[in-house]
Amino acid sequence: MTEAHSTLPSAPNLPSSPQRLPLTVTILTRNERHNIAECIASVRALASQIVVLDNASTDGTADIARDAGAEVHVTPDWPGFGPQKNRALSFATQPWVLSLDADERITPELAADIAAAIASNRHAGYRMPRLSQFLGHWVRHCGWYPDYVLRLFRRDAGRFSDNLVHERVIVEGEIGTLPNHLLHFSYTEVRQVEDKVQRYAKAGAKEMALRGKKVSALKPWINGGWAFVRTFVLRRGFLDGATGAAIARMNARSAFLKYALLRRGES
Repeated sequence: MTEAHSTLPSAPNLPSSPQRLPLTVTILTRNERHNIAECIASVRALASQIVVLDNASTDGTADIARDAGAEVHVTPDWPGFGPQKNRALSFATQPWVLSLDADERITPELAADIAAAIASNRHAGYRMPRLSQFLGHWVRHCGWYPDYVLRLFRRDAGRFSDNLVHERVIVEGEIGTLPNHLLHFSYTEVRQVEDKVQRYAKAGAKEMALRGKKVSALKPWINGGWAFVRTFVLRRGFLDGATGAAIARMNARSAFLKYALLRRGES
């Protein structure tokens, strides 16, 4: 694999409409004005349809997405990641679907992989390695890399699980693997770290509450400590230096808070 750089990728050098691929790209957004235009630009020459499902953004995200050429739908409520991604999927019209987050980018190399995969039609879905940044640093350990994610699939063969958080694509059929990176420009500011910790902890606590799970007083501390050890030691986060330590602390806080919220009944 070629080394990714911190600069944003250029748009793929692929045929323009009406010769675009039979592909719908779906993107969920909420207050992503700093990301959405570049995300759309990375797939504009690739996809016949780009669907943005916006969760009542207040920063102009929907307007920016429309100006960038996306088909925009807005929902006032938030049912969780899995149900929301299935909502976005319901707007897809093309035989193939590529699901992206607003802070992800398709490189020209990955675009060529996607085009070849769709042309071959060999598998029902494809996973790809994701290379992520944390506060401007590429992360090679901590369990973050290679982070294979299943994002490309035939519309008639795939759907998302109903998980409120940590949803996954469920595909009926064989899964292939693409060689080139999906780039993930996550956590560009410190405040985003805390925002995501809070959001994921609350969603995780809610999901456990719906399953009737009960926890002891020690559970938040045990799980928080274990999350740090797993990230920094077992997943070799120490090799990423200060970045690895920061990610381990983030994971520990998220795990602690999820169980603490559940115990306090604040899910």
